[in-house]
Amino acid sequence: MSASCAVDLDGEPDERRLAWVYLSRVVQGPCAPLSALIASVGVCEAARAVREHELPAALRGPTAMRREIDSAAADLETITRLGGRVITPDDEEWPSWRMLGLDQLDIERDREAAVPLVLWARGPLSLTTASERAVAVVGSRCSSSYGMQVAGDIACELAGRGWTIVSGAAFGIDAAAHRAALAVGGSTVAVLACGVDRPYPAQHDRLLAAIAETGLVVSEYPPGVSAQKHQFLARNRLIATLGDGVLVVEAGLRSGARNTVKWARRLGRPAMAVPGPVGSASSVGCHRMIRDGEALLVTRAEDIIDEAGPLRLPVTDDATADRAAHLRGAEADIYAALPTTGSRLPRELSQQSGLDLATVRAVLPSLELADLAGCDSDGWFRTSGRRAR
Repeated sequence: MSASCAVDLDGEPDERRLAWVYLSRVVQGPCAPLSALIASVGVCEAARAVREHELPAALRGPTAMRREIDSAAADLETITRLGGRVITPDDEEWPSWRMLGLDQLDIERDREAAVPLVLWARGPLSLTTASERAVAVVGSRCSSSYGMQVAGDIACELAGRGWTIVSGAAFGIDAAAHRAALAVGGSTVAVLACGVDRPYPAQHDRLLAAIAETGLVVSEYPPGVSAQKHQFLARNRLIATLGDGVLVVEAGLRSGARNTVKWARRLGRPAMAVPGPVGSASSVGCHRMIRDGEALLVTRAEDIIDEAGPLRLPVTDDATADRAAHLRGAEADIYAALPTTGSRLPRELSQQSGLDLATVRAVLPSLELADLAGCDSDGWFRTSGRRAR
């Protein structure tokens, strides 16, 4: 950190913090070109370039509307008055390892893939600590009593076992998951698509206040920013980023929960879905994701912990490890996709490995002959280091 950006001895916000907050207000959401500029020249110089309009063409449009609005000091006063704080990449609370996944995504494919500039937060939980073991629970806003019960039961058990429940504070499944975590004294994080001073939906002002008392309400949007449609899609990437996996309980065919699952898959997080009654319109999205291999079928908290829990390295004998180490191409990709707990169907392995279904079906028998894979009535699995549920 340069001398000009050092923290003042009297504890006043330093130049870097003001620069982060200024830029957060200017772009209001993910902005890949600005993130690239900050990585190249630093946040203080990037803020100067925006103010003085000395920018590459890709940044002139996104910054034109608000570059002359410098309310950084006022924004910091506002969030402090609300009992909150701003978390920047300079802070220990910044969940750096969580953000690594976003940092690796192709921003040409999705503009929203950029790492957030800052996160505005209300609540006593440390974001780093809260996201160490976390599951995102999302689903339909127009949920059924069945969905509310299932979401509440699973979230209650996960929270009771020390897992943080991450969701978006929406009607339906989101609210059920948050309330279940609060009911057992567990940790929960609400990620908003607006400023943390703007309860959204408005009917959840008490719920969000309760979350802010013991958990955490976060957003990448500065105080005062209202919710807009496109901001919910960007918000979904943060819900997926902060969890070790994404669980969907009830979703229509065009549910926003499927967008969160898309982000989870791109980030390498497991996506899971709870099945519903076969004729239920509320669960048709879950059934489609399960059928198409976009999400794994789960029915209880234990299933979720098996998929999203800490990696338990298998114990393999030297001969098996040597055979696996010599795999190349499609065989190596498919072997890497095989689970050591449970089983996966060829279609699921195709989705996991990125290979076509015909290739997967052709390679599996050769892995079985090499005693590296086995199959049962539920699908295929890795035989080396296999552990029981």
